Amino acid sequence: MKTLIVVGAQWGDEGKGKIVDVLSEQFDIVARYQGGHNAGHTVKVGDHTFVLHLIPSGIIHPGKVAVIGHGLVIDPAALLREMEDLRRLGIEVTPERLRISERAHLILPYHRAMEVVIERQRGARKVGTTMRGIGPAYVTKVGRHGIRVGDLLDPERLREKIEFNVAYANRFLQAFDAELFDADTLYASYGEYGRQLAPYVTDTIAYLQAAVAKGQSILFEGAQGTMLDIDFGTYPYVTSSTAVAAGAAIGTGVPVKHLTAILGVMKAYTTRVGGGPFPTELHDDVGTLLRERGVEFGASTGRPRRCGWFDSFAVRYAVRVNGFDALALTKLDVLDVLDEIKICIGYRYRGERLSSYPFDAQVLEHCEPIYESMPGWKTPTLGLTRLEELPRRARDYIDRLSELVGCPISLISTGGRRRETILVPGSTLPRLLGMEP
Repeated sequence: MKTLIVVGAQWGDEGKGKIVDVLSEQFDIVARYQGGHNAGHTVKVGDHTFVLHLIPSGIIHPGKVAVIGHGLVIDPAALLREMEDLRRLGIEVTPERLRISERAHLILPYHRAMEVVIERQRGARKVGTTMRGIGPAYVTKVGRHGIRVGDLLDPERLREKIEFNVAYANRFLQAFDAELFDADTLYASYGEYGRQLAPYVTDTIAYLQAAVAKGQSILFEGAQGTMLDIDFGTYPYVTSSTAVAAGAAIGTGVPVKHLTAILGVMKAYTTRVGGGPFPTELHDDVGTLLRERGVEFGASTGRPRRCGWFDSFAVRYAVRVNGFDALALTKLDVLDVLDEIKICIGYRYRGERLSSYPFDAQVLEHCEPIYESMPGWKTPTLGLTRLEELPRRARDYIDRLSELVGCPISLISTGGRRRETILVPGSTLPRLLGMEP
């Protein structure tokens, strides 16, 4: 039995979907453990591009089981659309291949309306959320009055919970002259969602624990990234869930002792979407070049991503917080045209070099990145599949990143497609998983 957790090492959008797709062949089950349809995991297979928001990327591989754990918040309308989109692309989506936790909480329309109000009230300090109701859904979960997937299967309980929550939400929304909601209308629509989703609803805790007992292998797919984690990220400019590796146990019910390896995913540069501090952000032609060459636009929202140099100080923090066994490096080819490449090796704040990552977002906003420079390789790396094919300077850059963050790089993505991948011979990941390079 083997398990592997795949976690973003930056501010999300690191290319986790592609990495999970590459690795899924080695596993029986692929499970998401947190987030919602604010995630956008893009996978390219042949001429098809799949963008998954809720369903684990492993669903694309025939015979693999995809599990949506209880750590997620689910918009059932969005989930049903995603299921139908996959079917239209020839992917089998059946109750045997997709299991949805009965304990996962639901997003309702009033959550989205509340998020709009909250973001508007923040003014210049708005978080820059996807406005999909993720945060307010987690608030009602923690507030102990959320509605769960299993409630969809009990009409009487569903009605009672919707009536309570609509009254609660309407009082909040009315205070800001926002749209109000009708409990009967929501009950009718969510009752129908329940009928459609009923065959997929599962006690996923029992299912995954039985899989572990049988020796089946599980790949845990994280969403967002370490620097967006609710506790470890750049609060309050974060997501509302536990995006770090520890979230895999919390969000699926698989005991920590059965989690055997952790893979971090990082870009060869840095991006961020929405508000919040970003010490290495570039507002010049290089930033524009990274955005254009990297096609840095959100898979969920289409928003342009903020781009900057690789931040080893942030990733080193992510390595320590998660305990990564190895790293996957993505989008190396985006840097192919640069004469010079900078790497952030630390921060200064008020003239003093910081020894650890600051907790305060306002401190981060005033941090000055400390850079070192390396020469670019000025040679195409797109599509390369063997380490020895990479230019010497590209390998030097990879080695330097590994040294700075304190973790070996075992996998290198040289393009968006499954085959455009280098598995580093003799490195940590193939050794842990028994994979041949």
